[in-house]
Amino acid sequence: MKKRDIEKSISIYERVCTIIEESRNRALYAVNTEMVRAYWLIGREIVEEEQRGKKQAKYGLFLINELSLRLTAEVGKGFTETNLKYMRQFYLVYPELHTVRKESEKSHAMRDEFPRLNAVRSKLTWTHYRFLLKVDNPDARSFYEIECVNNHWSTRELERQMSSLLFERLALSKDKKGLLRLAKKGQEIQKSDDLIKDPYILEFAGLKEEPSLRETTLENALIEHLKEFILELGKGFSFVARQKRITLESDHFYIDLVFYNRLLRCFVLIDLKVGRLLHQDLGQMQMYVNYYDREMRQEGESHPIGIVLCTDKNDAVVRYTLPGGERQIFASKYKFYLPTKKELVAELKKERSLLEHNKRLK
Repeated sequence: MKKRDIEKSISIYERVCTIIEESRNRALYAVNTEMVRAYWLIGREIVEEEQRGKKQAKYGLFLINELSLRLTAEVGKGFTETNLKYMRQFYLVYPELHTVRKESEKSHAMRDEFPRLNAVRSKLTWTHYRFLLKVDNPDARSFYEIECVNNHWSTRELERQMSSLLFERLALSKDKKGLLRLAKKGQEIQKSDDLIKDPYILEFAGLKEEPSLRETTLENALIEHLKEFILELGKGFSFVARQKRITLESDHFYIDLVFYNRLLRCFVLIDLKVGRLLHQDLGQMQMYVNYYDREMRQEGESHPIGIVLCTDKNDAVVRYTLPGGERQIFASKYKFYLPTKKELVAELKKERSLLEHNKRLK
């Protein structure tokens, strides 16, 4: 067989494989959509039947219990009382799926027609929706839906981002319009501030904050769990280097971690600090950023961003070390555990108060 014929054979094989893979994906999406559709309709049936009951609360519990027993016996798994309650909640939490009954919509077939709206996203599984139903804030729920679809989050990744209050951390410095955009469009990366979180949650590293902890240990743990670290960093990040050496005349310096953000088209330099942030740490990052700005940045790229991650941040040191309106160098805290919701809310309130205080000083 000639080389040209071999190349043609390989080419058609690759195209056929692509067709098969796309077809299988569409089939999976179709099955998932039908399952979600069925669960929404079951939820509607339960709610409407409850509304016909004389004593709604007691009748609702009895109805779900009896329905679960019969369905499990006759249809199979998947219809526990807990799951049926989720289906009921699914119908109630997504009122945008409720269709206005038309006069012609009298037959059972017409009544069961699933609303063809974008509110139910075909790329989200029923397990995704079960997690989303736990989010009380509609804006936060909408945000997580959008991010799930855009970033192809697994259910495990979704649960992790919800537990770390990603929406609240990103919303920290947003005004009302910014919050609305976050809820309707998800995270938009348009400027350096949009990349920054405070605190960063690094529970995946499996470390504990202790006096004997070394920065090299933290760096090794982040590299070992690079996928999880990039998930925490956010959208558009690609890993470039660790311990990146820069030489200024005869002196060598090493940047802990270097990333590139394709959305902002800029380098992101990260320095890791164990313990309290010092003004020298910010000065060192300023030097790194200046070097990348003058020596590494190419035409058309944005200015580099530097982030100093530390366990303890002195906001006064940050405010008086960096010039007012600084948009290239940031300092953020990190935690080695997933704080409780109460702890994170308290932390975010403290950070918001400091942000407002700093704005008044400018």
